[in-house]
This record gives sequence, C-alpha cells and structure tokens, in this order.
Amino acid sequence: MKLLTGNRLETGEVVWWAGDGWTTRIEAAVGLEGAEAEQLLEAWRAKERINDLALVEAERRADGGWRPAHIRERIRSFGPTVRADLAIPGRDWR
Repeated sequence: MKLLTGNRLETGEVVWWAGDGWTTRIEAAVGLEGAEAEQLLEAWRAKERINDLALVEAERRADGGWRPAHIRERIRSFGPTVRADLAIPGRDWR
C-alpha cells in the first residue's frame, strides 16, 4: 500500500492525502494502489500547491494507523527531531 505525502508550500508542514484533502495526521491518510496513486500524484504535482510530492510504501499497524516502510518517512510523520518538545504529540518514529 502507498501513501501520498508532501510538504505544504505555505508552511512547510508534512502532509498526507486523506482522500478528500490534505492532513498533517498520518493516521488519517488513505492508502492508495496502482494507477489511482500515480494519477493522484500527477494531478497534485500540476497544481503546485504541495511540494516534494511522493508515494511512499506503508503498512497498517494493529491500531489502524500507518507505519511508513522507510525511516525517512517515519521521521517526517513524527515531527522535528532536533527538539523533542516540537514533536507531534502521540507520535513515535520507531
């Protein structure tokens, strides 16, 4: 399964596709597959409102949330790593 992610142009926030718009909460992301994922990626790339767009591999956790396969995306979903007090509450990148 893949998740569509990027950064909001205005703020730099990491965002995830939620099916009806963008969210900062990876738990609300919608899993995508095949041509649907590629078409959505290209449609948003053309709008130029979200930068660094990518489809990333992820798996469902037992609690219903998502766990990105790559460490980079797990860290992005967690929030800033330079100061733990700026991390998104309740997130764990491991």
